[in-house]
Amino acid sequence: MGSIRVPAPAPARAIRDHRSRDSSRDQRSGHDRRSHDRRSRVRLAAAGSLGLLLAILPPLSPLGQAPAQAQSGAAAPLTRQSFVAAAVRRSGPAVVTIDTERTVAAPRQRGLPGAMLQDPRFRQFFGLPPIPNQQPSQPSRPSQRTVRGQGSGVVFQADGLVLTNAHVVEESDRVMVGFQSGRRVEGRVVGLDPITDLAVVRLQGSGPWPVAPLGNSDTLQVGDWAIAVGNPFGLDNTVTLGIISSLNRNASKLGITDKRLELIQTDAAINPGNSGGPLLNSEGEVVGINTLVRSGPGAGLGFAIPINRVRRIAEQLISSGRVSHPMIGVSLDALEGEAGGSRRPGALIRTVLPGGPAERAGLRRGDVIVAVAGRPVNSPTDVVAAIDGAGVGRTLDVTVNREGRNLVLAVVPIGMETLMQR
Repeated sequence: MGSIRVPAPAPARAIRDHRSRDSSRDQRSGHDRRSHDRRSRVRLAAAGSLGLLLAILPPLSPLGQAPAQAQSGAAAPLTRQSFVAAAVRRSGPAVVTIDTERTVAAPRQRGLPGAMLQDPRFRQFFGLPPIPNQQPSQPSRPSQRTVRGQGSGVVFQADGLVLTNAHVVEESDRVMVGFQSGRRVEGRVVGLDPITDLAVVRLQGSGPWPVAPLGNSDTLQVGDWAIAVGNPFGLDNTVTLGIISSLNRNASKLGITDKRLELIQTDAAINPGNSGGPLLNSEGEVVGINTLVRSGPGAGLGFAIPINRVRRIAEQLISSGRVSHPMIGVSLDALEGEAGGSRRPGALIRTVLPGGPAERAGLRRGDVIVAVAGRPVNSPTDVVAAIDGAGVGRTLDVTVNREGRNLVLAVVPIGMETLMQR
């Protein structure tokens, strides 16, 4: 008969080891399950927080914008162009290059000692033999040379009128005006005013001409954007960006005594050749005509004539070719505040021209002008503006404070050219 074998029982130690390994696996399994549960709870908490955040915020587009923003973005797509590019597109085509020529007479220089040796009197004095068949000496004729200059300008009227600086076209025999398109036409100086450094040039060709819109310089504030356009050093259509650094800078404070100007100061780069070009605001409107740049110490300061002043000067130049500058014969200064405080309203009379309208009316050195024609005066600029607005020959009531008392004196401005002849 076959025998049935029964497996021999495992040794007791083997059984204990097997149970110990099973117990260790159960413990590790339980630990893993608890760790897994904790991680699951953390993930669920994070998911719950994210869901709450998404429930609060509006759904975002693929570009990270809210639906309303995405829709507006679709209507006005993002662009790399700045407001400067848009401003220059609006007025840039009307900015022109002005090339000038003028003939200058220069005396002919006679060479030495060759010319002296040909002089009969010189030869006779030193006992030299005369030159055979020598013609009598003729007086030297002046030689001529052409001086060329360049500046900028801007077309401000559709009938072909260009604004520029007086020093750009002064004493010129020929004026050529160049456009961005490459077209060049001859220009004729309608009139110029050295006192304000402004000139008007009329284009001789046929239009239509690009025209730059004129803004309102009275609305400018310090810190506004300023864009200078012109042709510095012959580099056409150069654009520089800055801000309005200051307003109502008196030209005399800059050491310029032969000009009568209240200027816009800007840090937009203005270099030689920019003279006569426009200073634009952020909308591309002309708010000034570039005229000066500070060189040497303090370089980088540029100055422009406010466009509202330019308008008034241009109207006179177009109508009569000249500008009348009414004056009363005083020099003015602002009133300083006490103990370093802000300036006080009014204009202090520093000097009075002998025999001028102010002296004849009774104004004195040390008087403080507090009103002109009934309007309060905050600074010397207000006095100049009131006199300019009145014109030559019109009586102005000037209120001055003298030793604590207010006096009203009648002053009749006269033309600057008349005043300078005295």
